[in-house]
Amino acid sequence: MTTKPAGNKPAFTNRVDQHVLRLLLVMAVWMVFMALTRASRFYTLINFQTMASQFPEFGLMSLGVMLCMITGGIDLSPVGVANLVAIMMALLLKQLAPADGGGLPVYAIPLVFVLGAAIGACLGIINGLLVSKVRIPPILATLGMSELLTGVAIVITNGAAVSGLPVEYAMTVNNKIGGLVPMQLVIFAIMAIIVWFLLNRTTFGTKIYLLGTNPTAARFSGLKNHRLIISTYMISGITAALGGLVMLANYNSARANYGGVYVLQCILVVVLGGVSPTGGKGRISGVVLAIVLLRMLETGINRFPQISSYYISLIWGGVLLLVMVLDYFSAGKRPIRRPRKIP
Repeated sequence: MTTKPAGNKPAFTNRVDQHVLRLLLVMAVWMVFMALTRASRFYTLINFQTMASQFPEFGLMSLGVMLCMITGGIDLSPVGVANLVAIMMALLLKQLAPADGGGLPVYAIPLVFVLGAAIGACLGIINGLLVSKVRIPPILATLGMSELLTGVAIVITNGAAVSGLPVEYAMTVNNKIGGLVPMQLVIFAIMAIIVWFLLNRTTFGTKIYLLGTNPTAARFSGLKNHRLIISTYMISGITAALGGLVMLANYNSARANYGGVYVLQCILVVVLGGVSPTGGKGRISGVVLAIVLLRMLETGINRFPQISSYYISLIWGGVLLLVMVLDYFSAGKRPIRRPRKIP
């Protein structure tokens, strides 16, 4: 006579990540709340288009932070990379602009994206070398790199903003496909699909999950841990650079201190999306949902003039703690009582 295991769960909950289900639940509750309170101001096409054009800035950076955290590390340099790349590409755009005020050459914008991604990849490789070869803890290596890049950006610009860019760049990146879908959202979607493919359809994804779960076992399994870490931080540098190019278009200028809060937002998004801070666990679906949820929360709060924008951080932290508490209890974890010492 056999009995059904007590911990057996339905097939649906086994297939779907619990973090994804909770994020969907919170999102549904928030949308119902907004429908009951601010439907005419929240459920508009222009509002959703604005949200879709704003979150790719830190959303792209979050994709790279997610990959680094899956390996058991972390990347605190995406904002520094983004701002330096934006400043360098802004200066390049001004050089490419004709002196007579004519339009940019056809190759200018593709060149900016290719060079920007290449610079981000090189900076990411430096981060990877510091972590894997020099063996500096990831939090210290990337924090130091962030401060270094911010300092370089300040030296280049003397602390001022680089403005007066050709309007063609902002018009192209801020364009809407078919008059509906913002180009920034398309850039984010393409990068998210690439990261999803790497994690779920290639051996690279399997290897970084194993690396994050147990680096020693990964090394004895024949994996080249150093190469994996360098590749991961290189991808993070590319996503940060793309985020900087999107910021460049949204602000139509570049400065060393833009997006100062994005580092904490990226970490919040990644953890909220179900990525384990200790590595080896996480899905891109949860991270994407967390990005959208945070933007919806912020936009919805802004629809209440009587509520100060300073409460946004409070609500973000509350949502994060709520999800982590739910995860703690759903996993059936309880404090283990220590055995009492026998005198």
